[in-house]
Amino acid sequence: MAEDMVVAIDPGREKCGLAVVHKEQGIICKTIIATPGLAAATVNLAATYKLTTVIIGSSTTSATARGELDTIRINGHTLTVIPVNEYRSTDEARKRYWRDNPPQGLKRFIPTTLQVPPVPVDDYAAVILAERYFSNQL
Repeated sequence: MAEDMVVAIDPGREKCGLAVVHKEQGIICKTIIATPGLAAATVNLAATYKLTTVIIGSSTTSATARGELDTIRINGHTLTVIPVNEYRSTDEARKRYWRDNPPQGLKRFIPTTLQVPPVPVDDYAAVILAERYFSNQL
């Protein structure tokens, strides 16, 4: 049986997006961390929310992250790490960022498709991955 809440990771070489997402309630929390702190941050989130399912983007950088996550045990349980296709997830994350943070002032007249968000959107990408996971469940 699949869990209703997961830790989602958008892995990257320098930074990773992390999110805890509930199937029906949506985003519980989201953040961006430096990649070397991925294992510790994942353990913290999984332990805090009593989760064992981790969703991770399937890009080339995910192999290293998955190797680290496969060795983690929380309260005697290993994490279930499930890869999700992250094709164009960053594009979707940018759209979601602009929906949540519409441009202000004169920038509101410039289409968001021509603008770059002023902050990284890896946390939004992690949310997108979790939503993809939940939408593929039966």
